[in-house]
Amino acid sequence: METPTVGENVVIGENVTFGKNVQIGHNVVIYDGVQIGSYCIIQDNAVIGKQPTRAKNSILPDVKKLPPTIIGSGCTIGTSAIIYANAVLADDVFVADSATIRERVTIGEKTIVGRGVAVENDCQIGVKCKLETNCYITAYSELGDFVFVAPGVVTTNDNYMARSKERYDKFKGITIKNGGRIGANSTVLPGRTIEEDGAVGAGSVVTKDVGKEELVIGTPAKVIRNVPENQLLRNQ
Repeated sequence: METPTVGENVVIGENVTFGKNVQIGHNVVIYDGVQIGSYCIIQDNAVIGKQPTRAKNSILPDVKKLPPTIIGSGCTIGTSAIIYANAVLADDVFVADSATIRERVTIGEKTIVGRGVAVENDCQIGVKCKLETNCYITAYSELGDFVFVAPGVVTTNDNYMARSKERYDKFKGITIKNGGRIGANSTVLPGRTIEEDGAVGAGSVVTKDVGKEELVIGTPAKVIRNVPENQLLRNQ
């Protein structure tokens, strides 16, 4: 194991491993067993490997201690970012300041998680995605490769709005397939799917699935035309 470059007031737990040339800023906390690859930058006040704490009135099942966080090589973890236990980041992932990545989340190579983004528990994020400032990826969602989520996008997973026991086994996040895109300040309702290269215009409310290469706009979002050929993923 290599010895990282460490700032002041850093707390490193037991059995943490580092690759080559890791740089750690001030006031960073790294919990037990975390694995960090080579050439990573961990900026001030970041927290890595945090175990989740269950609220007393949470309907989610209580879980025992989760496995450690794994961070690939070439990653940057921004100031005040929090990455929970059992999250796995592939190589060259960029996590910006104040972002939160919850437990049991996987993030593919070269994906950008923007400032203030929240990726909730049990999500899968593909390679070379861009999750822009302050977007919210709800729990149990799946994003493919080359997905773009603009600033202020909100995704949801509870059609019952926290009422009725009927909802307990019906939580369902969203699915965005390869090349799917969502414009700024849009809202996507629970369980909706955006197919390959589907696009949602800014400020829309997505109440139905978006078809392959369709462009939808409005409240509720409706198809207005197909995505232009020169914007399709295969033509980039």
